[in-house]
Amino acid sequence: MIVPGCRRRFLFKLNPKTTKKISAPYFVRNTMSESDQDPGFTRPRLVAKKVLAKLQHEGDGAVVRRGIGRTELRRLDPFLMLDDFSVSPPAGFPDHPHRGFETVTYMLQGGITHQDFGGHKGTIYAGEVQWMTAGRGIIHSEMPAGEGVQRGLQLWINLSSADKMIEPRYQELSREDIKRAEKDGVEVKVIAGESMGVRSPVYTQTPTMYLDFALKPRAQMHQSIQESWNAFVYIIEGEGVFGIPNSSPVSAHHVLVLSPGDGLSVWNKSSKPLRFALVGGQPLNEPVVQYGPFVMNTQAEIDQTIEDYHHSKNGFEKAKYWRSQ
Repeated sequence: MIVPGCRRRFLFKLNPKTTKKISAPYFVRNTMSESDQDPGFTRPRLVAKKVLAKLQHEGDGAVVRRGIGRTELRRLDPFLMLDDFSVSPPAGFPDHPHRGFETVTYMLQGGITHQDFGGHKGTIYAGEVQWMTAGRGIIHSEMPAGEGVQRGLQLWINLSSADKMIEPRYQELSREDIKRAEKDGVEVKVIAGESMGVRSPVYTQTPTMYLDFALKPRAQMHQSIQESWNAFVYIIEGEGVFGIPNSSPVSAHHVLVLSPGDGLSVWNKSSKPLRFALVGGQPLNEPVVQYGPFVMNTQAEIDQTIEDYHHSKNGFEKAKYWRSQ
């Protein structure tokens, strides 16, 4: 399916010989008393823009809430798309191609079975992650692994012009592989980057942090962010106060684009749990030309990609005969 919202997944265990530390600094200070509001940031990040991720149909009968990749927020360099997707059998995301970017699939409920034309097949379940670098080309399918609603987040991360035609590769984190820490009513799962002194083993081709925070009622947290990076929040559940303690609370399904700065503070002043993803990345500052699931730097490169796909060449050689099961 050649549209911006198709999604993807593949299965390989992490290879310790190829994973590297991400070069951006991360550190978190946790909850503090209501009288101690100074997290030590030189330039605290505030909410610069708020976008509601609205429901739309995608794939073959699936429903997504698209927060990035819509009219109100076309992209946030290096991020191309963020979908909060829900899919139930027989709906799904049948065979579709990709080139020029990375996809991160983080399951929140149920599971998704994926397979690709390289012979890779597997399933990721709630709390598990697949980080796919599509590079020069891949074709795959993603279908629900069981009955009922399967829900997850999928993030598209752009690749630099130097990396767009690299060979595809895949990293997978099981629930046991995802590092986590907890203190004073704050829990973090570290998908990429570092928080509360723990670091993810995931190697990100485009330097990225991806943190899943859960705050109990009355808890607060303070997370450092690389100052030169763009960053955003996606609220998965509940409502929270972001940036400064006297700002208005924001509810679930909103994307919050953060202003420049060196850290973010969050308060849960409600009586219910708050869960959100905090994502940041190094901007590429390069031109973006997108045609559905193909993302390159020029129209000529897009034209070449379409030709490669239709003629099964330059990375799409296996597309001619492959069909998912």
